[in-house]
Amino acid sequence: MSEITPSIVHGSSIGPASYVVNMADLKAVMLGNRIKFADDTYVVMPAANANSRQAELDSVEEWSWTNNVKVNPVKYAEVIFTDKRRKTVARPPEPVPNIKRVSSMKILGVTFTSGLSVSEHIQTIVGSCAQTLYAPRALRAHGMDNRGLQTIYHSVIIVKG
Repeated sequence: MSEITPSIVHGSSIGPASYVVNMADLKAVMLGNRIKFADDTYVVMPAANANSRQAELDSVEEWSWTNNVKVNPVKYAEVIFTDKRRKTVARPPEPVPNIKRVSSMKILGVTFTSGLSVSEHIQTIVGSCAQTLYAPRALRAHGMDNRGLQTIYHSVIIVKG
């Protein structure tokens, strides 16, 4: 007999709502810190609370164990958002052991850099659109008629919108 493990079916229509209901009782340890979740869980904290990072991680892991939710520490990442316009640059805190520090992070499909720029995201979108438009151009150059091109357009390009 195999073990039945509760989980949220990834990619299902009920998955996001189930995730939100399941995560509703997960709270931050330190005042000022926030735990946000949609399809992933994010601990958001001001620089003044940087020393509470490990406590927040421990709390999330304890909560997940209590609620039989599996976490994937390999996916843990830390990004330190800074305001490049400030004249004084704060020294970043020491890294948390076993947590990679990254310069950009994708949150709900949008890539943010540590300077709160979305230029990396825009470049990715523009590149994707250029690749998508290459196919109809190549097909037209090879003699595909308008009806076929419209079928390709509706099945590939409109779907991205």
